[in-house]
Amino acid sequence: MIAGVQPKVLLDQDDLYPKKYKLVRERDNLTLEGEKIRWIDWNENGTFNSAHDEPKIDRSLIVDPHYTNYTWMTTTITEILEQKENYTKFKTTNSVYELFTLEL
Repeated sequence: MIAGVQPKVLLDQDDLYPKKYKLVRERDNLTLEGEKIRWIDWNENGTFNSAHDEPKIDRSLIVDPHYTNYTWMTTTITEILEQKENYTKFKTTNSVYELFTLEL
């Protein structure tokens, strides 16, 4: 080792921030993983109203919400097709999704 050189530690980002959720879009198997999710209610004019921990008709799902951005957001839910522990399948205005809560 060269004196004064900091050794590098190789870490995968998933080691630092393990993913808790997996979202799969049915039509093309698009798969996204995230640390956090929120279900969003909208005002009549299309602006943000409030955030929730559970799905409901007319809410959108946001994956990894942050102050000014996010990883993914669905259109609003039109139907909840199936819901059980660690799994929700829902239909939005233009897609069908499956949401899995991963065991960490």
